[in-house]
Amino acid sequence: MLFRFYLIYILLSFFAACQSSQKNDDIRTVFHYNQHKNITSLDPAFARAQNNIWAIDHLYNGLVQLDDSLNVRPAIASSWRVSPDGLTYTFALRKDVFFHKDPCFKSQESRIVTANDIKYSFNRLLDKKVNAPGSWVFKGKVNEENPFTVLAPDTFQIKLIRPFRPFLGMLSMQYCSVVPREAVEYYGRDFRSHPVGTGPFKFKRWIENQSLFLAKNDNYFEPGLPKVDGIRISFMGDRKTAYLELSRGKIDFFSGLESSYINELITKDGVIHPAKADKIQFIKSPYLNSEYLGINLSFGEDDNSLKMKKIRQALNYGIDRALMLKTLRNNVGVPANSGFTPIGLPSFSAEAAPGYRYNPDQARELLRAAGFPNGEGLPEITLHTTADYEDLCTFAAKQWENLGFKIKIELAESATLRQMMTKGQVAFFRASWIMDYPDAESFFTVFYSKNPAPPNYTRFKNVEFDRLYEAALKENDDAIRYGLYQKMDRLLIEEAPVVFLFYDQTALFAAKPVHGLSRNAINLLKTKNIYKEKDLAKD
Repeated sequence: MLFRFYLIYILLSFFAACQSSQKNDDIRTVFHYNQHKNITSLDPAFARAQNNIWAIDHLYNGLVQLDDSLNVRPAIASSWRVSPDGLTYTFALRKDVFFHKDPCFKSQESRIVTANDIKYSFNRLLDKKVNAPGSWVFKGKVNEENPFTVLAPDTFQIKLIRPFRPFLGMLSMQYCSVVPREAVEYYGRDFRSHPVGTGPFKFKRWIENQSLFLAKNDNYFEPGLPKVDGIRISFMGDRKTAYLELSRGKIDFFSGLESSYINELITKDGVIHPAKADKIQFIKSPYLNSEYLGINLSFGEDDNSLKMKKIRQALNYGIDRALMLKTLRNNVGVPANSGFTPIGLPSFSAEAAPGYRYNPDQARELLRAAGFPNGEGLPEITLHTTADYEDLCTFAAKQWENLGFKIKIELAESATLRQMMTKGQVAFFRASWIMDYPDAESFFTVFYSKNPAPPNYTRFKNVEFDRLYEAALKENDDAIRYGLYQKMDRLLIEEAPVVFLFYDQTALFAAKPVHGLSRNAINLLKTKNIYKEKDLAKD
């Protein structure tokens, strides 16, 4: 009898333990999302593409960060001041920011961040041995011999060679994340896969090309953050598969649109399809990316028709951007009717820089004025693109052919086309420009004549544009600087080195229980504010 009682007690205790364990697993909140491109490195110095940038933002902090309105806010730096001449930036650091616990710290599990860590991280970006793609953030802007000064353990200073108004915003880029020297030296080449930062999440495990696992940083310095216990990132290359996984409740989030599922998810008016609205939320907001067709103004002989301004203007008048977006992108995006800088920047003004709208009669008149009435005698124009944008280029080509243009489309792999654009081997090409930092200067640098390709793939050269560009870099008054930007946009509209297509928008899809997703024009997935409603209900 006693044995039977003891056996029952053991079994009940076992089941109770299992239920307790199950309950703990249930309340553990993991935000699971998909990236369709693999991460190549978790080293901030190599945060070149979005697939790396998102993960690095979860793991690291910089001196400053951007809010969702693209205002510069404190991060590791609690405050800063800029000298009246715009050359000296002095930062006061927080005293409660710690690196993640890691074996690289031999004397202790972690340590506080100091100004020496900022100096080390920034010097590392400039180190030729590292060969970091992010070195351009400082090159040409600081004295490379001694650009950074530690004034005290909690005070850091940067001196510029000349004023550069967008500089503070540039420091928010993931390239400028702070890393500890101990980790870089301890892991060596493997630092790319053993990140040690200060961010809201810390590294747990990375199965390359499959999944990345991050855990909550319980010692994070921003109170109450993060709100989930972990992050899992999958790398399904097929967005259609990611869409199906979201529909089944297997993942919480993915981004991007493809023709294979776009009509299942959103209507032609650009809203979530009613049949999906009870399970999936669609977030569409301005994205600082200008899509365009570039024209190499130095390509070929002087009789190259694309060197004629009237021909370039005719191409711009001859495309119905609104119809293109509705037909091919279900109205995700805004017609580029106001120059090169997109909606979402504080300097953007449709009234100050009125651009091209669909006007086939005006296009025909420009063709006639250029000596090619109805396209007669106009040589064939080859438009180079990738398979991802073939439908967009085909749409434009058919509209132009109705005016008398003869357009041939040639496809190339993305890397091949980019190389051809860099070497100046193509006259007409599909391209886009995504903002690197929250200032319109990031877009106008594409046309500054002293810049090579990239970014100046069009080989645009205009004395007045250069003068305005250089004046804007020195101007501290935002209103005056924005006026200079708008003059530059008007000049680009007049000279038409590109065919303006559309200003992009984000296309983010999340499960209904997910909340706290940021809406920002740099398309940065900030995970520290995310929470899942069903998990809070369990608490």
